[in-house]
Amino acid sequence: MAENKTQVTQQSVADFIGAVEHPTRAADAKVLDQTFRDITGWQPQMWGPSIIGYGQYHYTYESGRSGDFLATGFSPRKSNLSVYIMPGYADFAAILKRLGKHKIGKSCLYINKLADVDLKVLEELIRAGLDDLGKRWPITPT
Repeated sequence: MAENKTQVTQQSVADFIGAVEHPTRAADAKVLDQTFRDITGWQPQMWGPSIIGYGQYHYTYESGRSGDFLATGFSPRKSNLSVYIMPGYADFAAILKRLGKHKIGKSCLYINKLADVDLKVLEELIRAGLDDLGKRWPITPT
């Protein structure tokens, strides 16, 4: 079986955030980095060229596919902030209803800018996502 395309790299998180060109996205990335550090107590690692991850877990699906992935994290993309906090197991509709302006994908949350959401609710969602993930796979701190 093929390995995951997204792997841990040795790229500096600080250098990556420092290179974000969009001023609002760069400022939001700094806030999110500190928020994830405060919530998890973990140091960030770069996953691939553009995802900042906190913690990781090893999974093995019924199909036999296995691998490692970040437990939680984000990416300050050009079009939005992609926040990886919903492993796809639990229904977080009640929390999301209170969050503010966002869109959701299969396992991530898309936010245009942090000013569009309630940061305390986002913190609650990050914790809930980690708690949910930890019920299924052991999480290794980074």
